[in-house]
Amino acid sequence: MGETKHLIGLLLGTEEDWPRAFQGLMQRLNPRIDLQGATHRFDTERITIEPFDLRARPRYSLVIDRLAHWYYVPREWLKKVSLMNDVYLMNNPFTFQSMEKHSAYCAMVRLGLKIPETWMIPTKQPPENPRFPYTASKYNRPFTLENVANQIGYPLYMKPFDGGAWVGVTRIRNDQELHRRYDESGERLMHLQESVEDFDVFARSLSIGAETMVMSYDPAEPLHNRYEVRHDFLSPELGEEIVTISRLVNAFFRWEFNSCEIICKDGEAYPIDYANACPDMSLISLHYYFPWAIKALAKWAVFCASTGRAMRLDQDVREFFAVGDREDLAYEDKIAEYRKLSERYFSVGEYEEFCDTHLSHIDEVMVDFVRSPEFDDMLVETVVTTFPAHEQAKFVSHYRGLLGAWADDQA
Repeated sequence: MGETKHLIGLLLGTEEDWPRAFQGLMQRLNPRIDLQGATHRFDTERITIEPFDLRARPRYSLVIDRLAHWYYVPREWLKKVSLMNDVYLMNNPFTFQSMEKHSAYCAMVRLGLKIPETWMIPTKQPPENPRFPYTASKYNRPFTLENVANQIGYPLYMKPFDGGAWVGVTRIRNDQELHRRYDESGERLMHLQESVEDFDVFARSLSIGAETMVMSYDPAEPLHNRYEVRHDFLSPELGEEIVTISRLVNAFFRWEFNSCEIICKDGEAYPIDYANACPDMSLISLHYYFPWAIKALAKWAVFCASTGRAMRLDQDVREFFAVGDREDLAYEDKIAEYRKLSERYFSVGEYEEFCDTHLSHIDEVMVDFVRSPEFDDMLVETVVTTFPAHEQAKFVSHYRGLLGAWADDQA
């Protein structure tokens, strides 16, 4: 039996905590997968950015990307290694245009999800282009901002069509606030979206490959306190629906590393944001759920590389539209069909069998890692670089408690 060595590349920006944890887990796990006539071994490496020859063969089997959504050089390198060398990528650089909230809203509206009423409005400040004045005078129709808002209803939210991390998102209660926020938006293209008032739960899911974790989330809290450790905050039916919606979005756009925000009211799920090219993976915010995310990332990377899973560069949207366009299917029936399509895309059954066979010890390894001095050093350094000096001792104790509680819960 021959040996196949797989190098997993990490394309990183300012993050340090989860890459350090991921590399630490992979080193401790040291996967040795006997499959398809070969023994598959793994190593990890942080990728540097430099000029590249289009014909050069990369050393990586899989790349976890956290940078190319804003940095063009690594984005074009990712396109090259996927097109020419079949390197498996998380996420797909060819659908970054669809990472705009607008494209995702449009697709999911057609598929029949309960997207709140959403309008796009022209930019307050026009583009600097000598052709704009003539084009605007001939084709741009005048509009009254209040008329659009009245069709949606107050309160509503103004949010960037391509934003992230809640930047530029504002709650608007009346015409005066609407005009003030619109004036402040400048050249940013904005949506106006209906507010779902008096909701029961704000849920945020994190999907990594074939796994999804749904968490209770409070966006009004500081970053370190937004995710609540609650295990039974959704009915089983609503929890499964949110998992299905999260996987549907990812299967549709060929994303494998994404988060989704869904408001739940009276037993119904209203997706409001589900296009995040670089989902939150920080220990500071995920805390209790951080070990799950690191494990899921390791399992999906090992599964894809070992089995030779081919990255899908194209979108087969018609199979989803064939379900969404059927007027004879109730919402619940469409959700069931979407679950089948997305589980087929993510090879959920094959993935679960692979993990049971080859990675059954990963939970034990992760618990030992979380309880190790190495992990504690990373935790302390993360807190020290995040919080002011007078709060550091408090937060070190806080995070030790949350991570220790996770480890105890796994025992």
